[in-house]
Amino acid sequence: MAATHIFDAPPEGVAADWTMPQNWAAFTPEQHETWRTLFDRQAVALDRYACRSFLEGLEILRRLKPGVPDFAELNALLKPASGWEVVAVPGWIPNEPFFEHLANRRFPAANFLRPPEQIAYSEEPDMFHDIFGHVPMLTDPAFSDFLVAYGQAGLRAEQLGASDFLGRLWLYTVEFGLVVEDGELRAFGGGLMSSLAETVSALTAPEPKRIWLDIERVMRTGYHFDRLQQTYFVVAGFGELLRATEETDFASVYRKIADAPALEPGDACPGDVAYEGRLPAGPADGEAAR
Repeated sequence: MAATHIFDAPPEGVAADWTMPQNWAAFTPEQHETWRTLFDRQAVALDRYACRSFLEGLEILRRLKPGVPDFAELNALLKPASGWEVVAVPGWIPNEPFFEHLANRRFPAANFLRPPEQIAYSEEPDMFHDIFGHVPMLTDPAFSDFLVAYGQAGLRAEQLGASDFLGRLWLYTVEFGLVVEDGELRAFGGGLMSSLAETVSALTAPEPKRIWLDIERVMRTGYHFDRLQQTYFVVAGFGELLRATEETDFASVYRKIADAPALEPGDACPGDVAYEGRLPAGPADGEAAR
């Protein structure tokens, strides 16, 4: 089934910048129950696998009333803690307004929640993915500044026709990134945080490649939308991720790789430096299926 929350122009009730009223009162008891089930399941399971910044930032969501977050209540806690605010959007939005929001510390969150029959896996990023998966990381200062720098780079990439290359950096860091903490690998990407099965695979399975982050390499690498990634990129810390973003001349990288063949997600590449440090212990029998 194809994603349904994709628009070419702002639909009725959506502003020119693609924001919209959340209309929190319209969410149903069933949707609030779906949120509570998802939140309770993921928050407990990820304690073994998520990075420290995510687990600390999750406390903001714990302070909200149970059920689908009221963005006004969330922003009253988030903005003083991080400088960020969440804005409701109808789903996938075009690149330019997405980058503009990030550059101004506004995080776009889909204003719909997966139905109960998709509780284990949503076919498109929904509110749970956007809020649970990403908002806790906004409280980390270095990661927060990285997102602003990414938004600014995105606006420049739009002018250069290079947004697809930059999008790969988003996928392999903000969605599926891994970080080393206290000598052990931890997850921080929102696509991992909202999928326990992929988190466990990314951190403990023998099959995936785990490679130290190289921006040019990332920008050449394709990714999967419909199955687990075969390659994950590792950073030593969020300060390093921010520095790499600020110090890289993205325009030069775009020119260099413009005519280079894309790498398939599982390909090896000359120059890859594999992460060979400690991995977390694998799950107990049946745990990854939760």
